[in-house]
Amino acid sequence: PLPIELKYTPVKPTDGKAPYFRDVLADELQNGWCKDNDKDLYGDGLRIYTTIDSRMQKYAEEAVMKHMQQVQRNFKSDWGNENPWRDENREEKKGFIEDIAKRTDYYKQLSARYPDDPDSVNYYMNLPHRVKLFDYNAPDQERTEMMSAMDSIRYMVKFLHCAFVAMEPETGAVKAWVGDIDYNHWQYDKVTAERQPGSTFKLCVYTAAMEAGLGPCDDRVDEWKQYDAFDKDGKPTKWTPRNANGYYTGGAMSLKHAFSNSINSVAVSVAHEVGLNRVADVAHKLGITSPIKETPAMPLGTEDVTLLELVDAYCTVMNKGRHNVPEFVTRIEDKDGNVLYVAEPKNEQAISEESAFLMQQMLLAGMTEPGGTSQALWSYDIHHFDTNFGGKTGTTSNNSDGWYVGVTKNLVAGCWCGGEYRSVHFRSGRMGQGSHTALPAFGYFMEKVLRDPQLAAKYRGKISDKPWPGLRVDDRPYNCQGYVAPSDTTDVDSTDVEDIDMPEEEIELDNNGNEIPSEPAQGNI
Repeated sequence: PLPIELKYTPVKPTDGKAPYFRDVLADELQNGWCKDNDKDLYGDGLRIYTTIDSRMQKYAEEAVMKHMQQVQRNFKSDWGNENPWRDENREEKKGFIEDIAKRTDYYKQLSARYPDDPDSVNYYMNLPHRVKLFDYNAPDQERTEMMSAMDSIRYMVKFLHCAFVAMEPETGAVKAWVGDIDYNHWQYDKVTAERQPGSTFKLCVYTAAMEAGLGPCDDRVDEWKQYDAFDKDGKPTKWTPRNANGYYTGGAMSLKHAFSNSINSVAVSVAHEVGLNRVADVAHKLGITSPIKETPAMPLGTEDVTLLELVDAYCTVMNKGRHNVPEFVTRIEDKDGNVLYVAEPKNEQAISEESAFLMQQMLLAGMTEPGGTSQALWSYDIHHFDTNFGGKTGTTSNNSDGWYVGVTKNLVAGCWCGGEYRSVHFRSGRMGQGSHTALPAFGYFMEKVLRDPQLAAKYRGKISDKPWPGLRVDDRPYNCQGYVAPSDTTDVDSTDVEDIDMPEEEIELDNNGNEIPSEPAQGNI
């Protein structure tokens, strides 16, 4: 008999498109449909058809890569030779790298080998050896270098990260999913990671206001106001939201203007007016599944959510108030081509169509209202495809998180940018804002989607500024124009707040409502 030589190439998780999405999909199927139908995901020869569009996935990955290379250059320039891991007082965090090192498998293996000899553990953790490192400028974004485990941690933790997801509002179909900048080096999916959403959460606040009967042209005063709160020891105190531009106009402004300019004082006032419980309830109806504590600062986005939840919530508004459960799979066949599963719409009316229409106008105002936080999109090549845009920026305390969720008639996409750890962030408030760290990825993505002739028919189209047939909003005007124009639209989307006893300083609350020690004012504050 002739000898048989077997040649094979093992399939790695990084092979193929959308590796982060495939991980999520496998987990969903194994713990859901496959388990319920007694199927082996990998052994039964199943053919799984997903909602991902390969072209849009490619465009999303390219947009993230292009954008994040610039963000990383900005980040390096911002910190120079200083380490970027900082505490609430902007002091370098002592023992930060050492704490990370102790959680690594290598450290644990060394500790098991030398249980009573920390010097040996320290020796090997600092012993140079060949390591693979992520590098934007290297072929395939990877290079090999002699470096110790400790130095490799110091090197890798300085990278900022990004997540991006795009969905169809009408169907809930996920069309593109980028979990981070590079799957080979970071498998933790940031699309499903929980982070504070900052001002992007204000969509829920103002949607609750529309549900309560308010309208875009109703006026509220931008003023210093105090609210009952509790400090970190549980003692009653007073709290005042601080506008990111550092002042209150003292004048009345429309809700549309306040939303488009991300005025914190008005957002908090409106949330308390309609009820924090109502805001939380509307948020859950829109698609936020994470728990929401009804703290005074909650309207400013202090409660952790995922990017997927946030994009889902914006999709509900763009789908005339109907919420779709995000869809990953269109159908499943067995190895012989027999159809075993076909996706069926899972949606329900979450908010009224009137509220959805009015919030669409609020989102459009980010582009058209003086000082609107989406106006950086005017610099992208996306405005000659018979398509208009809306959206909302978000930035959290210390610039730890930058967000942007952009909307069109037929597509919603969101981006998050930040450090692997919340203590790693921009020093400059200006450069750390969501309009700089997240919005550009949306712009780059939409440039390619709208330019693609095979996608044009489906994804071009204008959000209507007129009520659709049967919709009655005559008693709630929405075409009012604002009159206050901040000098810099990137300065108005953060969660900064102010101490009522010392108005010249600020206090910030964490996601538990506890006070974060104040930090020196910077740039726009």
